[in-house]
Amino acid sequence: MTEYLIRRLLQSILVLFLVSVAAFGLMHAAPGGPTQMMISPGLSPETAAIQKHNLGLDKPVPTQYVIWLKNMLKGDMGYTFKNNVPVGDVIWPAVKNTLVLMSFSWVISLIIAIPWGIYNSTREYGLSDQTANFVTYIGFAMPAFWFGIILQEFFSLKMDWLPLSDMYSMDKQGNIGDLFMHLILPSTVLILLNLAGYVKYSRSSMLEVLEQDYIRTARAKGVPERKVIFRHALRNALIPIITVLGMDLASLVAGATLTENVFNWPGMGRLFVDMARSREYSVLMAITMITAVAVVLGNLIADILYKLVDPRVQIGRKGGKA
Repeated sequence: MTEYLIRRLLQSILVLFLVSVAAFGLMHAAPGGPTQMMISPGLSPETAAIQKHNLGLDKPVPTQYVIWLKNMLKGDMGYTFKNNVPVGDVIWPAVKNTLVLMSFSWVISLIIAIPWGIYNSTREYGLSDQTANFVTYIGFAMPAFWFGIILQEFFSLKMDWLPLSDMYSMDKQGNIGDLFMHLILPSTVLILLNLAGYVKYSRSSMLEVLEQDYIRTARAKGVPERKVIFRHALRNALIPIITVLGMDLASLVAGATLTENVFNWPGMGRLFVDMARSREYSVLMAITMITAVAVVLGNLIADILYKLVDPRVQIGRKGGKA
């Protein structure tokens, strides 16, 4: 296990390095790149050359990358081009806001989806299963922004029950009750999207396990059905579900771009769109790297959870998982 974690850590470092190289190269190759953004318009060629030198933009791109990487490893993500504000001061509040929304939605989704999927696997094609299939179809087919607008139209504009957008009402910053009211609509959108996948995966995973010979043997020996489900089947059924959850962990930091923009939620998804419009490449690079780190950590945590859920799972050997 320790050897495997060390190897995965080294692989993760390589992946993050390649992501940083690709992202940095694309940022500089994009039309109106960092040079155009950081040089004040209307400057004379001589003054522009001096400003480029002061900002380090006259150096070759590989040299600029090395300087950026060294600063990033020290925790210095640079400054915004327009306002000269530290990138960290822009990003970390957005990360916190995204964690509030995504964690709230994610936890509720898991509380509903996994038990529902497990129950449906034991009542295949029943009313609950048919309802879950309908919810799955709606969740996969319905655009998040459209569903969000419909909720706003009905619950905010017509019924005036819930806030239309934002994270807090005016003059209520930090009020937990007000925050909860603002969470309801955007989290409803995200919960529906999550349920579409999680219920389907948990049901399919359980059905596959319930068809195994050892489950039939347990039932033939007269083991109570509840014990068959929760003691014998669930442990193995959780492994594919953990894979999906590990991949989705990155969204807790990256945010939901469409939902955050529809509800004007000040999180990472909305920040990324705003910074892309403003061509704030230093912020975009920082968001890209934070998201990449979250993806790598999510996959690593999933592998560790495999072992915790089922100690029989062997990871890190040449044959992979056994």
